[in-house]
Amino acid sequence: MPQTVTSLEGFTRKIRRIAPTTDEVLLYRGHSDRKKFRLLPSVLRESKFRDAEETILRELLASHPSEFANDASTVDRLVRVQHYSLPTRLLDATWNPLVALYFAAKGHPDTTGEVIVFRIRKERVKYFDSDTVSCVANLAQLKIVDKGQIDFGLALADFNRQEPVKRLLQFVGAEKPQFRPIIVPEDLKSVLCVKPKQNNPRILAQSGAFLLFGMTDDLDSASVRGISVERIQINAKKKPDILKELDSVAINESTMFPEIEKAALYIREKL
Repeated sequence: MPQTVTSLEGFTRKIRRIAPTTDEVLLYRGHSDRKKFRLLPSVLRESKFRDAEETILRELLASHPSEFANDASTVDRLVRVQHYSLPTRLLDATWNPLVALYFAAKGHPDTTGEVIVFRIRKERVKYFDSDTVSCVANLAQLKIVDKGQIDFGLALADFNRQEPVKRLLQFVGAEKPQFRPIIVPEDLKSVLCVKPKQNNPRILAQSGAFLLFGMTDDLDSASVRGISVERIQINAKKKPDILKELDSVAINESTMFPEIEKAALYIREKL
């Protein structure tokens, strides 16, 4: 069994040994229980969510349209829905390894945590307004039966003539009228690192980014083009000590969750 990290200093030493190549970036995610959590977005973890994916976004949009008034694309709406803890095909991540360590050390005090380090090829890193991001994000608007009918074995032209793909192209075209109506099949089976708009206080506080999943398996069991995974285990018994060390460098409940109720809770617990 690999040695586990027992302090902030030990974690920092391990992180420093993981250097990206010139065509890579590093992204991080923290799990408080290394055995419980999978590298799979919430909407794909349970069949009831997966089967109802296309209604989740519409339900919240229909009941609270003003909340989405400034969102220009489906990925913008998915980020907002994610903020309210509804299932999406986004997986939270961070550019800051100390933020990942905080989430690995928080909660589940009797279980070994872990920080996942994603090595991501730069070609897999996209901004919120990327055409590829639009194609993958709009899978959320297709019914489960439509997604299941897509044949990835067809040549490019025939692939784009399929009814489910034409439906997907309609969704993409609605947010990008100038989009050339051709989808590359492999894009829909990819996992992308998405740099979102920095218009959410929590995203700013947590140096947030997202992994946007297409029609692929979880990163624990599948080889995904352009992404590899390394893991750093966090000692269960040392989690409280690590949280205290992180607090000393301003990584705590109040800074990670800048909403006023979280700040109030942090102040109360410090008394």
